[in-house]
Amino acid sequence: MFIIKPLSGSGSIAVLTDICRTYGVDSLEANIASVMMGSTETIFYTLSLYFGVVEIKRIRHALIVSLLIHLISTLIAVWIIR
Repeated sequence: MFIIKPLSGSGSIAVLTDICRTYGVDSLEANIASVMMGSTETIFYTLSLYFGVVEIKRIRHALIVSLLIHLISTLIAVWIIR
């Protein structure tokens, strides 16, 4: 979930569904994956869409901050659920 969520929204839904089928919907893994699903964003799609519309070419700093926030939100999701 941590790897696929920044890349693909529909892929992360498939991973969430698989986690829920494998471990059960009330498991620790499914709860963490659900919170991650709601608290993170599809980074590369969002950056390409929003920066592409306004024709900004240099997205390096926005990408770094987005990936850092993705890591932080994942760690917070694990911490809160545990």
